[in-house]
Amino acid sequence: MLSKYCFEALDRTMSDIVGKHRTLPFGGKVVVFGGDFRQVLPVINGAGRAEIVLAALNSSYLWEYCKVLKLTKNMQLLAGDLTIEEADDLKDFSDWILKVGEGKIAEPNDGEAEIEIPEEFLITDADNPIEAISKAIYGDFASLQQNKEPKFFKERAILCPTNEDVNIINDYMLDMLDGEEKIYISEDSIDPSDTNSVNDEALGPDFLNTIKVSGLPNHSLRLKVGCPVMVLRNINPTAGLMNGTRLQITQVMDLMVQARIITGEKVGQILDIPRLSITPSDTRLPFKMRRRQLPLAVAFAITINKSQGQSLSEVGLFLPKPVFSHGQLYVAISRVTSKKGLKILALGKDGKPQRKTMNVVFKEIFNNLG
Repeated sequence: MLSKYCFEALDRTMSDIVGKHRTLPFGGKVVVFGGDFRQVLPVINGAGRAEIVLAALNSSYLWEYCKVLKLTKNMQLLAGDLTIEEADDLKDFSDWILKVGEGKIAEPNDGEAEIEIPEEFLITDADNPIEAISKAIYGDFASLQQNKEPKFFKERAILCPTNEDVNIINDYMLDMLDGEEKIYISEDSIDPSDTNSVNDEALGPDFLNTIKVSGLPNHSLRLKVGCPVMVLRNINPTAGLMNGTRLQITQVMDLMVQARIITGEKVGQILDIPRLSITPSDTRLPFKMRRRQLPLAVAFAITINKSQGQSLSEVGLFLPKPVFSHGQLYVAISRVTSKKGLKILALGKDGKPQRKTMNVVFKEIFNNLG
């Protein structure tokens, strides 16, 4: 979700470019924005509910100049090859997803509500939860070895609320996958421009190696030929290497990898990806650091936030802990293209599968959408 700050910055930029019509929003030009207020709202570190809602697009002073157009037809329901029964089934599934996104299940509620997950989506037999969710989406060991085609990985992913759970599943899946393996170790240092920290002995490489923040590749990155990965930075948009693009590793080398693009407009292209110097975008760090590493993360599992914009045939939603922000549950369940492809494993405090989970929806975000 675009924040109002980006929205307003674009207005100022376009007005400056146009010049003579600076009094008109966006310099008098028509601008089309696409989005869904049921999805995750702007991420603001340490912010509470009110701050997050006030950072949304529809809290901007420019919102009064916007005309809201709403989609009214479910294009999947209009597909000519659906039977009446299949169409009704798909409509029920779509309606359930929208109710989750709008917080209309388990009402009345104010922000958070425990909702019951339909039986058909549940994984209830899970002595080993990691194994259970992995097997539900990627099959058993033999199946995984047989299905290494790019399309297999393009169509499926396991989604989790936190990077911690994502890393656990990715390590498990890498152990399952046959193939040449290589571990890439980053070079970490304080950015020379941070003159207050550059000579601080406490901020040595050993400490910097331990830092794990969103958007920054791990210090130790373990990869195998055949495994799916996700790009963490906009490297080369023209070539299709953008933040969120998924690829499959085809070759591992000492300081770089070769990978095939499996999502986006450049599907099938094989590119070399070198190590880059990456600065974390997380503003909570009290110093500026640089990490020289491959700008990749293993992507058998990805965070729910990272899955926005993805369309998948098989989605496994792993909830060892409940979702914690507006729209996360909606984003996760709406990534799947059909109800038969959705599997959910929600764990209680005892680590056992349960039939309910938390849904977080800030309903005030829908107040002025017309």
